[in-house]
Amino acid sequence: MTQKAASQRMILLVEDNPDDEALTRRALAKNNIQNEVLVARDGAEALDCLFGTGGRAGRPIAPEVVLLDLKLPKIDGLEVLRRIRADERTRRLPVVILTSSREERDVISGYDLGANSYIRKPVDFAQFVEAVRQLGLYWLVLNEPPPPPLSAA
Repeated sequence: MTQKAASQRMILLVEDNPDDEALTRRALAKNNIQNEVLVARDGAEALDCLFGTGGRAGRPIAPEVVLLDLKLPKIDGLEVLRRIRADERTRRLPVVILTSSREERDVISGYDLGANSYIRKPVDFAQFVEAVRQLGLYWLVLNEPPPPPLSAA
């Protein structure tokens, strides 16, 4: 894959905390991950982006991966994940839960609902940078995404 092709693969970051958003962007930049990052600041906005509803009526996005926080306003992350998996258009979309939650029930619920990965945000920035480097390498370079649904082709 060429560098240009890799940079065209969009990331949807669903994060309501501006400090965590800035931290994630900084970690991506530090790892030279130059993909476009679209930020949704609550669960409803994330669903509007993915399904082309609300303020994005008729303009759905097709990110390469969704980085999903769990503790979100309006619609929580687990409900966002439930709706992603319930729709044929997004059922196979890679979703990585990226959260500070340490609750075991959140881990279990996330995987039960079809999360591809569950990453706890490290408190240490160097650890976070390394986690984002590995995440970017895997999901944006190594992973072979599923083909789009027939209706989207």
